[in-house]
Amino acid sequence: MTALAGFTADTLWAVSLRRWNAVCWLLFALMAVGLVAMNRPGGSKCLALVLLGGVVLCYGVLDRFPANPVVRPHGYLSVLVVALGGLAYLRGNYAALFMVTLPHYWMFGRTPKASMVFLGLAAAATLAGSVLRDDGWTVEFFTETLVSTLLVVAVGALIGRWAHSVVAQSAERARLITELEQAQAELTEAHQRQGAADERERMARDIHDTLAQGFASIIVLAEAARTGLDTDPARSGRQLRSIESTARENLAEARELVGSARHSDRTAAGSVAETLRRTLDRFAEDTGLTVDAELEDLECDQQTRIALLRCTQESLANIRKHARASTVGVVLARQPYGVELEITDDGAGFSVEESSGFGLDGMRKRLAELGGRLTVTSSVGDGTRVLALIPPGATA
Repeated sequence: MTALAGFTADTLWAVSLRRWNAVCWLLFALMAVGLVAMNRPGGSKCLALVLLGGVVLCYGVLDRFPANPVVRPHGYLSVLVVALGGLAYLRGNYAALFMVTLPHYWMFGRTPKASMVFLGLAAAATLAGSVLRDDGWTVEFFTETLVSTLLVVAVGALIGRWAHSVVAQSAERARLITELEQAQAELTEAHQRQGAADERERMARDIHDTLAQGFASIIVLAEAARTGLDTDPARSGRQLRSIESTARENLAEARELVGSARHSDRTAAGSVAETLRRTLDRFAEDTGLTVDAELEDLECDQQTRIALLRCTQESLANIRKHARASTVGVVLARQPYGVELEITDDGAGFSVEESSGFGLDGMRKRLAELGGRLTVTSSVGDGTRVLALIPPGATA
């Protein structure tokens, strides 16, 4: 961050310097013409031109070759200080040079402290040259030279301080913008990771609620059909047909999952009551359990219908695998507070606090996505009651 801020400040100074170059070269040329036109003895004129030439040469080298090892920024400012003192002593229009090069103290000083030091040295050199030129402290020196020099220094200091403040603010803004862009990139990456994790969880839940349950049903039916081939061929035939039907449904589910088609036409066909009744009829046929169903004919949106179907499938799968029940009750009704699905059995029951299965957790998360909730009531030997509630805002 610090490197970036320094780069921004250097870039701003470089742009400012390039814009001032054209003006500087023009003013240097005018000063040279003015020195040549001075009505002074040849020696002082030549010396003044030498001093100005030294400043111009150093400035040109530094401007054209900023990374050169000979003329460095502080070296140029030192030459400038000496030239100003010499021109002040020679009456060589030092004030014009002071004004022309005033921005250079801040461009090449690099820091406010160094800029102020060189600006102070330049002022001291001009004042010293003027004192030596006039052989002492004259009235003219105090009324003209001293006042004008201090005024120029004060203006230069104010302008330089303001310029450094602008650069510092620009560097700070650049740092904040960089940090903001980095934070946005990290946030985008986190959202992408979270989205991928959510999608994996959704796929795992859908596979568990569809393919895994279907395969479990196929295994149970296949075992039952194998044991009854000799004793009850007719029942085994029905079970084989159920295996075929379940396998076809699983194949359709697999294709839907691969194609990311969460809303299948088969699930969407008819009302939610018809969908659940087909599921319950298949369950009763496969298990031989008594299923008492009271299903109100409700119209729900697709997400609610899928959630109710998956909760029913998961509950029936748990009853098939664990409950050892003889009767299952299913009630679907619309209440003032939402759609309510209740599934009960008279099986062995279980301790809800000790349950850590993926199925119940998946049902809770699926209902929570719709603003609903799942309540499971059970105890060992007393059966199980599963109550799914979806609020009105999630239903059509």
